[in-house]
Amino acid sequence: MSDRLPMAGGCCGPGAECAEPPAAVSRDQVRDYYAAAARAPQEQLCCPTVHDPADVAHIPAEVMEISYGCGSPMGKARPRRGDTVLDLGSGGGIDCFIAARHVGPGGRVIGVDMTDDMLARATASARQVARNLGYAVVEFRKGFLEAVPVADGTVDLVTSNCVLNLSTDKGRVFGEIHRALRHGGRFVISDIVSERPVPEAMRRDPELWGECLSGAMTEAEFARAAEAAGFHGVTLAREYLWQTVNGIAFYSTTFRGYRFDKGAACDHRGHAATYLGPGRAFTDDDGHTFPRGEAVAVCTDTADRLRAEPYPGHFLVTDPDGMAPTGGCC
Repeated sequence: MSDRLPMAGGCCGPGAECAEPPAAVSRDQVRDYYAAAARAPQEQLCCPTVHDPADVAHIPAEVMEISYGCGSPMGKARPRRGDTVLDLGSGGGIDCFIAARHVGPGGRVIGVDMTDDMLARATASARQVARNLGYAVVEFRKGFLEAVPVADGTVDLVTSNCVLNLSTDKGRVFGEIHRALRHGGRFVISDIVSERPVPEAMRRDPELWGECLSGAMTEAEFARAAEAAGFHGVTLAREYLWQTVNGIAFYSTTFRGYRFDKGAACDHRGHAATYLGPGRAFTDDDGHTFPRGEAVAVCTDTADRLRAEPYPGHFLVTDPDGMAPTGGCC
């Protein structure tokens, strides 16, 4: 893979055609920027995240010193016991080490980073973390966001902390996240988004790129890129203002999305779904509309999807021997 990639002026999903932008950013420049940050803490990259003390008690202090990003996604993702977790742009390893505590000895955590200095520090810290926890489940691999070194469909949860904005091919990154996740898997990603598209002059600035600003997407671009890769149930939570640069506000935002593989056919067996609110109606990612309080006939795929995250609490899904449905979704 080339170390020079086209500077993204927008987001293109798999199969979409994108005009070749005139500017380019060097991956080496970003790598060098974060190699320096591995060797000595960089205050401008630190975030105001407050960790649960129980989540970080087993983590060496030197890892906390190079904890960069815009908010740990692990506190929101809450990995489950036995999960396989993939953390993209794992840096010094803090989010991997938090995940290790949650997945337990039966789980697995894989951190991927392109920077040798970060990988060396994270790998060294992993040995101490394993001693503190009493088990070793974390490994670090060298790789790029656009070509993640994991097998297809082997991951339950993908996370990253202020890293996707560093890629110049966000569509490919979302495609890789989707490829790595199992059916029913999810991503929880903390990243910086801009209130409006970043001007080309800022996108040409390597320092602003390294500081997670000039490569930022808007919230709408982020959601479209995830959906174009095949994710459903994409949700966001704007958490705080990160910085304002050249009159553009940049926000720390956490996104969630879910992989659900549909069957080959739309199979109706008498299932129904009732939307419980809030709101008068809900329209899902396939264009099915559910008026509040009204039982709507659904296929088996839709029934299964509405029983899973992020929909519990918003839908009552009944089996064929439940209440009689009205209307139809397909």
